[in-house]
Amino acid sequence: MGSPKKSATSSVKAKGKSAAASATAKKPAVPKLAKVAKPPKSNAAPEQLSAGEWFEKLVAIQKRLRDPGGCPWDIEQTHQTLRTYMIEEAYEVLDAIESGEDSKFVEELGDLLLQVTFHSQIASETDRFNISDVIRSIHDKMIRRHPHVFGEVEAKNSEEVLRNWQKIKALERNEKEGAGAAAEPKRESALDGVPKSIPATLEGLQLTRKAARTGFDWENAAGVFAKIREEATELEHTLEHGTAIEAEEELGDLLFAVVNLARFLHIDPEIALKRANGKFVRRFHEMERLAATRGRKFEDIPRPEKESLWNSAKELKAAQAAAAAPVSSLAGVRKVSPHR
Repeated sequence: MGSPKKSATSSVKAKGKSAAASATAKKPAVPKLAKVAKPPKSNAAPEQLSAGEWFEKLVAIQKRLRDPGGCPWDIEQTHQTLRTYMIEEAYEVLDAIESGEDSKFVEELGDLLLQVTFHSQIASETDRFNISDVIRSIHDKMIRRHPHVFGEVEAKNSEEVLRNWQKIKALERNEKEGAGAAAEPKRESALDGVPKSIPATLEGLQLTRKAARTGFDWENAAGVFAKIREEATELEHTLEHGTAIEAEEELGDLLFAVVNLARFLHIDPEIALKRANGKFVRRFHEMERLAATRGRKFEDIPRPEKESLWNSAKELKAAQAAAAAPVSSLAGVRKVSPHR
């Protein structure tokens, strides 16, 4: 099956694997791909197949699942219904990275790749584009965006690479819009190109990153911390004297300032928050476990004792983490290269 995962229960995912295995057993024909030659038949063992041959097998399976007589679930899907799976798979790749397990990493990257083939197959059925167009698009873009590798442009460091990258992106936007697209040319902004559909923390990260590239940035982290304290004070004042709408606005300003700090330190706020969420879950579970060892339900324990359990859980987890790995220093964190 294409990708009905966690939200559709694990049994659905298992069904998908079964459907895919069945499709493989029937040896579906490789679909015709624009400007991509059909690989020659090979008697090589599976582990000896090339990446291209494996990829075409995957594309063929996805086509088989969508063809008449294929998988009912896959056939019903649209770009809109698959949106949540794309997000889920991306986050599961992040979880796999954190796990340190290569087998899990491989599996989740495969699930994410499947989403690309799924959307491409749906589009190809109405002759909009196909997987070859997708591959060719990113292939050509990577060559255009790296003239210091594939052209005559020189780039001494990653900062110059990023500046060139942004200039090339701006030129590409102008070419797409066309010189005579409108009577009045669209005003360009340094903040252009940030998708509005991404999580708010990532949107804030990209917006502040783009603003910083224009020189609109703090000189040091102390200035960002001062801004956070200022926003926290304004929120406290609003809670006492303002309205709910004003409080929401002030809370947004505080969150935006924290995201700006994350960007300044070259830390992805979405990943940092996800890790903090995970840490909270682990500590909460430990509190529940400690309460159970005392023969009590966590819900029935008075609030002061809950605080004591929280501190105990926090100390225990901190000791376990310290024993598992040494704590690394954050010195020089600003030297980390920012994302594009």
